[in-house]
Amino acid sequence: MKYLTKEWYETCQQTGLHFGLRVHKEAASLDEGLFQRLYKRKENEHVKQEREIYDTDPRFMLEHDGQVLTRADKAFSGEEVTEDDQIVYHMPPEERAHIEKLIAEYDVRPAFDVKRCKEKYKEAMEWNSQYHAEKLPPDIVNQIADIRVFALGYCTRQVLRQLKKKSAESTQEMELIGQAYREAMLNQNIADEIKRRVQFHDCEVTELLAADDLVIRLDNRGGFTEMNKLTLIAPEILKQEGEIVGSHWLYQELYRIDQGYELHVLLDGEPMPELIVRCSDIIAEIE
Repeated sequence: MKYLTKEWYETCQQTGLHFGLRVHKEAASLDEGLFQRLYKRKENEHVKQEREIYDTDPRFMLEHDGQVLTRADKAFSGEEVTEDDQIVYHMPPEERAHIEKLIAEYDVRPAFDVKRCKEKYKEAMEWNSQYHAEKLPPDIVNQIADIRVFALGYCTRQVLRQLKKKSAESTQEMELIGQAYREAMLNQNIADEIKRRVQFHDCEVTELLAADDLVIRLDNRGGFTEMNKLTLIAPEILKQEGEIVGSHWLYQELYRIDQGYELHVLLDGEPMPELIVRCSDIIAEIE
């Protein structure tokens, strides 16, 4: 990758560091009592929210079936609405069947498991604390008295100020690199049809077969494309780093070269896998 590198991706993770944080005057010192009070408050809020979701009757999703819909331009124009301006929405049978299945499951659901909910919240908070300890700038981590309190959403005014500054710097750097990337891609003289063939963001690579051609199969259920097979014709693998199979496709760069294309792919993982391949042509298809 020339622009959307691993370093660029890490910079992206350093934006919005201050989101969701509130200043707490007692966060400057390590205080187990403070942590326990804040933890209990957040835990109760979480349990309440999860219970409300659990107890939401899916029958409300059937309310749209048979609903009369009016054209938006007529609805807001103030003009008289006629029958020609309206349609009756009929839910597709497969959608209704899915909702009815949810209703059947809802009607026989067990009681809400408060204990399990609290256990999952504890696990999430422990993971969150570890994540912040590893991902925040070390000089800021050293100023946080209790990373657990920080993970709950509280910090000192000084820490919050520094996080805002770091976020702004990272955002500026991210946007500058992003702009340079977009300009570079526009200068490649590649048809939009070819560009669309490598749009696999959030798709999981399930297979990578290298022979006369390089075949990449993907699980596209988390992505934004119907394509699930990518074939690179007459490939020359310049770089294959990390565990590509089982990783999710994040970003790509596509360059025009004399004999075809050069595809760069950055994938999600720890460490982040990367693939660079030169090829004569690119074929994307539904298998």
